[in-house]
Amino acid sequence: MGELLIKMFFGGFVRMHVLYHAVKEPVFGVEMMEELARHGYDVGPGTLYPILHQLEEAGYLRVHTEVVAGKQRKYYRATPEGGRALEDAKAKLRELVKEVLQDDPPSPSIRSKGRSPGPTPSPERTEP
Repeated sequence: MGELLIKMFFGGFVRMHVLYHAVKEPVFGVEMMEELARHGYDVGPGTLYPILHQLEEAGYLRVHTEVVAGKQRKYYRATPEGGRALEDAKAKLRELVKEVLQDDPPSPSIRSKGRSPGPTPSPERTEP
């Protein structure tokens, strides 16, 4: 079932999902791996922690450390910028999902940019 396509989208889906939960409450790595597994994503620490660090470096998450059961645990919480970025991404995702799932025709803005829905004839081709 389109495994390559799923892998291509995977990183973006995971980032949005992490940000979604981090807007609601502080999250930590193991908790997010379990949450993602609940949705069918097998995400290990070698994938998740770089994503958390990238979101932090981008200014979408902030981190604080607490000691839990004698061990340090990093909690990630969305920043205001992360919350705005998530809302923007959700709006764009809604639009795309609506078109793809409802099989809506392309929006007029695509056609107004000079693109046509059909194939473009080759410039070497001449009509009789």
